[in-house]
Amino acid sequence: MIIKNASVLNQEGVLERKHIVLQNGVISAILDGAEAAGEAADTIEAEGKLLIPGLIDMHVHLREPGFEHKETIETGSRSAAKGGFTTIACMPNTRPVTDSPEIVQFVKDKAREAGLVKVLPYAAITKNELGRELTDFDALKEAGAIGFTDDGVGVQSAQMMKDAMKLAAKLDMPVIAHCEDNSLVEGGCVAEGRFAEKHGLIGIPNESEAIHVGRDILLAEATGVHYHVCHVSTEQSVRLIRQAKQIGIKVTAEVCPHHLLLAEEDIPGLDANWKMNPPLRSRRDVEACIEGLLDGTLDMIVTDHAPHSEEEKAKGMQLAPFGIVGFETAFPLLYTAFVATGKWDLSLLVQRMTADPARVFRLNTGTLAVGAPADLTLIDLEQEKEVDPGAFATKGRNTPFTGWKLKGWPVMTWVDGQTVWNENN
Repeated sequence: MIIKNASVLNQEGVLERKHIVLQNGVISAILDGAEAAGEAADTIEAEGKLLIPGLIDMHVHLREPGFEHKETIETGSRSAAKGGFTTIACMPNTRPVTDSPEIVQFVKDKAREAGLVKVLPYAAITKNELGRELTDFDALKEAGAIGFTDDGVGVQSAQMMKDAMKLAAKLDMPVIAHCEDNSLVEGGCVAEGRFAEKHGLIGIPNESEAIHVGRDILLAEATGVHYHVCHVSTEQSVRLIRQAKQIGIKVTAEVCPHHLLLAEEDIPGLDANWKMNPPLRSRRDVEACIEGLLDGTLDMIVTDHAPHSEEEKAKGMQLAPFGIVGFETAFPLLYTAFVATGKWDLSLLVQRMTADPARVFRLNTGTLAVGAPADLTLIDLEQEKEVDPGAFATKGRNTPFTGWKLKGWPVMTWVDGQTVWNENN
C-alpha cells in the first residue's frame, strides 16, 4: 500500500508532504513528496491530510467480561479505531475481575477475534479488587498482562501497596494506581466546591487523590518500582509528581481530555453525563494539569473511556455510575481547544498521544519511521462537525461534549498495515 501526499510531522515538528509505503505490516519507505511514489496494489490519496502514528490509549474500559450491555471488546475496539487509536490498554474492573491468567487470555482472544486494534490487558493488583489478597503476579505476567492495577478503586492498605510494588519491581512490571482515599470520598459524586454546595451534594475533596499519590510516591521510592498515576486531576497531585521526578523517583502519570478542558463550574446541572471519577475540579486544578502536561510532569493523555447504558446514566448525579466515553472525541477536542487556537504545537499533542505512552510502557509502536509497525492514523484537520453521540461506534452515549463543534477528525486508521477504520466505508 502507498499513502500518497500525506502531511507528516518531521523531527522539528514541521509538516512536510510525504509518500508512505506499507509492506508486510510495517512502514517500508518514507518518500519525499516530490519523488515519484511508484505503484502499489492499493493506493490511498491523502490529499494533504495529517498522517501520524496511531494514537495510543493506556487507560480504557472495555467492560467485557460481565458488562456487555455497556460495551464489548469488539464495540470498544471499533470505537477506538474510529477515534484514531491503534493500541489500547484495558482495565481489569470487569466481572469476573481480570485477576487470573484465564481472564487475561479471554481478553486477548476476544481482541484477536475482533481483529481491529491492539488490546493490552492490565491485571488486578488484588483478588476481585477487594484489597485483601495479592493476585499471582508471575502467572498474570506470563499470561500477557502488561501491568497491575486495581483501577476503579484505590488500594487502601499502604502495606498491601508496598508488597505489590516489591513483587512488581522484581518482575520489572509497572504498578498503575487509581489514587483515592475511601475515608474521604464516601457518598461523594462531584468535587468539593460551589457546585456541590449549590445542589446539596457530598463533595469529593482534592486531598482524597493527592494523599494516595504522596503515599505511593514514597513507596515507589522505597521499592524501586515503576509507579504510574492514573487520571491526575488535582494541583496537589501534579505538584507531588513533579517533585518526585525531580529527585529521580520512577514515577509517570497521565491526564484525561476532560480534566484539561472542563472545571466543576462548567457543569450545567444534575446531568450525570458530567459525572466522572475523578470528578471535574476547580479551574486552578485544570490549569495545573495543563501546565503539568506541557512541562512533562504528566507524560501522556488517556481517555479513561468508560461507557455506561443510558438507563444507568438516567439515574441522576447521585445514583448514576461514574464515567464518560472518550475514544471518538479525544483528538478533535484537544486539537480544537489547544492546537487550532495556537496554545499548543501540534507536535506536542501528537507526542503525548503516541510516542510518550509508547516510551513509558515500552511499546514497539508510536512512531512513524521505516521499520516501525504500520499503525497509522489519517486526520482531516479542516473537517468540522458537531459531537453526535447517536453516531458513536461505542455502545456508550455518555458524554458531556454533545453538540460541541470540533475540528481535527480521524478519517482512516490502519493497524499493521490493515485498514480498521475508514469514514467513507
